Amino acid sequence: MNNLSFSELCCLFCCPPCPGKIASKLAFLPPDPTYTLMCDESGSRWTLHLSERADWQYSSREKDAIECFMTRTSRGNRIACMFVRCSPNAKYTLLFSHGNAVDLGQMSSFYIGLGSRINCNIFSYDYSGYGTSSGKPTEKNLYADIDAAWIALRTRYGIRPENVIIYGQSIGTVPSVDLAARYESAAVVLHSPLTSGMRVAFPDTKKTYCFDAFPKTSNQHILTCG
Repeated sequence: MNNLSFSELCCLFCCPPCPGKIASKLAFLPPDPTYTLMCDESGSRWTLHLSERADWQYSSREKDAIECFMTRTSRGNRIACMFVRCSPNAKYTLLFSHGNAVDLGQMSSFYIGLGSRINCNIFSYDYSGYGTSSGKPTEKNLYADIDAAWIALRTRYGIRPENVIIYGQSIGTVPSVDLAARYESAAVVLHSPLTSGMRVAFPDTKKTYCFDAFPKTSNQHILTCG
């Protein structure tokens, strides 16, 4: 969480209460991009270029198993998506919403390792304002971002809902819970989930207030880990 003074917290929560500002100040920490996506002349094929900060741990062979592309959300932003084919016989695909302060470039090696160990393919995306995705990170954009990712996973790759595991980590649990509340899937995994914006700033908060950010995560009873 950002280091905010007491007066700044009071301003965020009380003058006037604004969940969008709370989320932006307390929850979102987009890093400097660790990758770029280059499109060919046809406009249909994208090439992933990782910087040294991405800390790629594998060979070019594993990198060839990664397909990236851009898709547009209902709020007009273009978000980067990544499909990692870890196993040709994988029954399940994880729709992975990553944590804060990372982007797809930094997560790419982790996805290769995770998918190979559990025999699953991984589909992930960068939130608005993260990586090469356009726009700004906001709570409403999070929900639109995961919707666009879900649609791309279903239409571009033909993955059926019963073969999708919705996986959210940290800030990624927010859109994961929202999506899971609206669509059926094989399973939902919440890794180190947030409770709500108020509870992040004030852990002893017991009630869910109307101006709270991310209230859905505190009102869901889903198996969590971490």
